[in-house]
Amino acid sequence: MERGNQTGTCNFIFLGIMEDSDLQSLLFDMLLSMYLVTVLENLLIILATISDSHLHTPMYFFLSNLSLVDIGFTSTTVPKALWNIQT
Repeated sequence: MERGNQTGTCNFIFLGIMEDSDLQSLLFDMLLSMYLVTVLENLLIILATISDSHLHTPMYFFLSNLSLVDIGFTSTTVPKALWNIQT
């Protein structure tokens, strides 16, 4: 028996949603609206903690950092998903 790498690849592609253009546009609209709401809410959290001096505590500092990380994460994944839905 030969010893070696027995790793295989398994590829799959989801094609069910992309056949129906109505579902595709609905999915695009829902994902875009959730993305915009997420970015807007996180920006409001950051602006609120910056503008109010009572919120300059460590808890709100970490909350602002989490909001910034969430903006960064959603801004890297969601636009790519939106691009894939459209093309």
